[in-house]
Amino acid sequence: MKNKTSFPPQEGEARPSRCPDNSAFKQQKLPAWKPQLTIATVLSSFFLTGAFCLSVGVCLILSTNSVREIQIDYSDKCSDCSKLRENSSNWNKECHCSVNFMLKEDILGDVFMYYGLQNFYQNHRRYVISRSDAQLLGRNVNIQKSYCAPFTTYQNGTPMAPCGAIANSMFNDTIDLFYNLKSSVIQVPLLKTGNSWWTDKNVKFRNPKSYNLSSAFAGTARPPYWQKPVYLLDEEDERNNGYVNDDFIIWMRVSAFATFRNLYRRVSRIRQFADGLPAGNYTFHISYNFPVTKFKGRKYVILSTVVWSGGSNPFLGIAYVVSGTAATLTGFVITAIHLKLRKKKACFQK
Repeated sequence: MKNKTSFPPQEGEARPSRCPDNSAFKQQKLPAWKPQLTIATVLSSFFLTGAFCLSVGVCLILSTNSVREIQIDYSDKCSDCSKLRENSSNWNKECHCSVNFMLKEDILGDVFMYYGLQNFYQNHRRYVISRSDAQLLGRNVNIQKSYCAPFTTYQNGTPMAPCGAIANSMFNDTIDLFYNLKSSVIQVPLLKTGNSWWTDKNVKFRNPKSYNLSSAFAGTARPPYWQKPVYLLDEEDERNNGYVNDDFIIWMRVSAFATFRNLYRRVSRIRQFADGLPAGNYTFHISYNFPVTKFKGRKYVILSTVVWSGGSNPFLGIAYVVSGTAATLTGFVITAIHLKLRKKKACFQK
């Protein structure tokens, strides 16, 4: 390895300059906008920002208040089924309950059905990462090397499909809605497909390639808390089975809070429900499978409409109103300080 020796410059030679080039960029002389913060520009900025936020916030709140929503807690109304589900050995026993309610006014427009859970924490780190994205893409992977443990394989070595704690705890209550019209009972048509995001359905979740799903999932077993294998999640629609099942995809998108709701069904606008849900008496028929008593949780079913700003959550509108109010008050405070200082300055000049 050769030694690099630096020699001092000889007499008459110019020393190398360390100064940057004399260019506009390196000398920081590029044209730039340098605002002059006068009292007029500062106050106008605060007042315009406050007016904008207040107007947007009021519009959002008014829009949110126009949402029609009914929420029913069926945790106690299905108490017998809840006691049955406390014992995990009863997982294969069916239990049904009914919840009656009345709509005093028509719910017009598109009506969405949600299920809600309270005190169910999906934001625990080990729970959030307990999945195999490669498996959900339909790839043949070794799930032992994933984060799915302990829900990876059974004692005999059979892998679980899908693996992980998120999939194993999937919400599996079945909810049907019936309209009681005089002496007849009409089942409200519900849509169970088209509820998930396009990116989830076509990019993040795919079934293994095979001539049918049962052969694609051959050699695998359902998660311990499931009542049926993944390729039989929807026995009525073959295209809504496996990893691309809408209910499964929506559940796999975990919530950040302990109380949350997920889209379950949409009311099909046909026949007497073409304009929405008419006023009258209704009944929820529930196949109770998801236990909540062990973690002191609650279960809800929600019927709601949506508007251009979303659902019935007023948080965004309130946030805009608070921000607008704060900006407007700040503008008034600055105005008062400016006037006070200007009077003092005028006194000193006299």
